[in-house]
Amino acid sequence: MPHYNELTDELAAKLKSIVGEDNYEYEDINEDYAHDEMPIYGSRMPDLVLFPATTEQVSEIMAVCNEHEIPVTVRGAGTGLAGGCTPLAGGVILCTMHMDQIIGYDMNNLNVRVQPGVRLCDLAADALEHDLMYPPDPGEKTGSIGGNVSTNAGGMRAVKYGTTRDYVEAVTAVLPNGHIMKIGRAVAKSSSGYSLLHLLVGSEGTLAVITELTMKLIPNPQENISFILPFTDINEAISAVPKIKLAGLNPQSLEFMERDIVDSSAAATGNNVFPTEVQGQEAGAYILVTLDGNDLDEIMQRAETLAEVADEAGAFDVLVVDEPSQKEAVWAARSAFLTVIEDEADLLDEMDVCVPVDKIAAMLKFVHETGVKYGVRIRSFGHAGDGNLHIYCAGNDIDEGEFKEKVAKVMHDAYAKAEEFGGQVSGEHGIGFGKKAYLRESLGNEAIALMAGIKNVFDPKGILNPGKVCSDL
Repeated sequence: MPHYNELTDELAAKLKSIVGEDNYEYEDINEDYAHDEMPIYGSRMPDLVLFPATTEQVSEIMAVCNEHEIPVTVRGAGTGLAGGCTPLAGGVILCTMHMDQIIGYDMNNLNVRVQPGVRLCDLAADALEHDLMYPPDPGEKTGSIGGNVSTNAGGMRAVKYGTTRDYVEAVTAVLPNGHIMKIGRAVAKSSSGYSLLHLLVGSEGTLAVITELTMKLIPNPQENISFILPFTDINEAISAVPKIKLAGLNPQSLEFMERDIVDSSAAATGNNVFPTEVQGQEAGAYILVTLDGNDLDEIMQRAETLAEVADEAGAFDVLVVDEPSQKEAVWAARSAFLTVIEDEADLLDEMDVCVPVDKIAAMLKFVHETGVKYGVRIRSFGHAGDGNLHIYCAGNDIDEGEFKEKVAKVMHDAYAKAEEFGGQVSGEHGIGFGKKAYLRESLGNEAIALMAGIKNVFDPKGILNPGKVCSDL
């Protein structure tokens, strides 16, 4: 187990001097820095929060903390859902949100250099001003690019464009000992030794501090149309997904949602964009498809194929969402799902298991039945195109200890079922602290030991984001 020292006033003063006045919190630290957006995984106040602005400042901070064995937890916007930025060992929170500059575009090579504190929504909007698209589209638009890279965030466009990992060309990173490294190159391919770049992507701040990124962009598709496909139930809805993918439609996004979460979203937001009754039939589940491209006529040709596939799969209709106001309303309703669940529940825990697409319906059925078995309300939605399910355990009028006990039983059974189906513990939210035990059960001791060995090579003193993914306190 690693050894940590307490942060003395003298050391704190030295660290504060690196970032300068108004770029730290010490005596009066905001409670938000004690946890991420899933506080059920624990909460601990850090001793000091630092807001560096440059790679050099990060280097100095890490060198001091490494020398004095002070734990450091890197944090972006704090929108994680696995306890990844909770400072379990206290010490220093290194927050990258003052590193928020879009440094510049390379229009010839279609990439952009950014600091890690740039928010996803800001990069996406800025890229559009250059008629470019940054394809990764995680649900939390205010999350930071550094955080997205650290968890290999996915999102709704992953079915066509891939995850964040596919858009990271190069990074500047600071090792735990303070050494600065430039990893990767802004080129299309590489067969140049072990990929340290892709090792850092998804490492959740346990190996190094990313201080600059070069992200790949693509020309912005000029047109997109969404389509709502209502079905009797989730089984029929999910059965359409492989058929849609095999039809060569190449959808930008392919989402599923059940009636209960749609009703909750409509009640909370007043946004009734998903019809509850279509052609005299009650809708129990929906598939939301988006097709994009540069030619509207070509998209509509694909839409005709989509209508044929949907009809054969049992969809009541194919509802076209092509007006800007309609698109905004539909995707606002979809984006509100998590907020609605959070607002309805006093206690919340979640899993974002990823299973083969043809196992989605069976996985959802199993989890909902398991929730009934243990007395836990289950809410779910997710990415039908890639099998990434967002499953929430919600509790009201129940003691937190009892809730955690029940949820642990649900999750134990659910992760075992996902393993049986050939799935993964997390599709995009990461492991953090909250999912460590399930990762070990899924991968086995040997794989965890290899991960821990990699962690030790990068961080022999174990100071960087301790207690996460594969490290213990």
